[in-house]
Amino acid sequence: MQRYFLEEDLAINSQFDLPTDIAHHFMTVLRAKVGSKAEFVLADRKHVAIAEVVSTDADVTKMVVLELMAPEVELPVDVTMIIGLTKGDKPELVAQKTTELGVNHLIFVETAWSVTHWGSKASKKVARLLKIAEAAAEQSHRLITPTISYLSNLQALDLPADTQKIVAWEESAKVGEAMHLARTLAELKAGEKIAFLVGPEGGLKESELAYLETVGFKAAGLGPRILRAETAPLYLLSALSYALELER
Repeated sequence: MQRYFLEEDLAINSQFDLPTDIAHHFMTVLRAKVGSKAEFVLADRKHVAIAEVVSTDADVTKMVVLELMAPEVELPVDVTMIIGLTKGDKPELVAQKTTELGVNHLIFVETAWSVTHWGSKASKKVARLLKIAEAAAEQSHRLITPTISYLSNLQALDLPADTQKIVAWEESAKVGEAMHLARTLAELKAGEKIAFLVGPEGGLKESELAYLETVGFKAAGLGPRILRAETAPLYLLSALSYALELER
């Protein structure tokens, strides 16, 4: 069933008008009609309404709420993914797939070896990524759309003090470090915060790693293989989901 996000709260039997953009997609693109149903995430981002089209014309599509649900679909911890700027459409891929995997916050940051620079284009880039993330959240039946932001350098990072912080570092894998990530995930408790940082193509400079360690990040290897910049975030979120949602 198609899912959309609303900015209002509703009750059983409530009637509401579909916002113009949602009405266009549901009625025109998907060819819905009177009697068609869809799911709507309400403003509290905890409840989902199943609603049915009761009337439609050129201007207004009216819906009625048939059922309210409170599904448990979000990761039990608050997850921030920090990603060094990568070239091409890799940020779009990462925004889509990390949203599907449950990320709460995405931060794109320029690092020493970033081969692309957003500069004055940052606001447009972020707006584009937010649209991609919202579509991915709807498709994966999430209750929230992640926040997305841009930073011009690592020093601008400002995470809550109680956040556990891990930076993916290939040199850790080379020396055989294989337990830090697993140990951290095993010790995480529901409601806690965790942040992962992944470098761009070419990785991070040792001086950047040294700085990150001064602000609480711990280096962790992601296994014996070298992962692409767009693959590492997916590895981390998949491992997190396995540790918190499947293994326990």
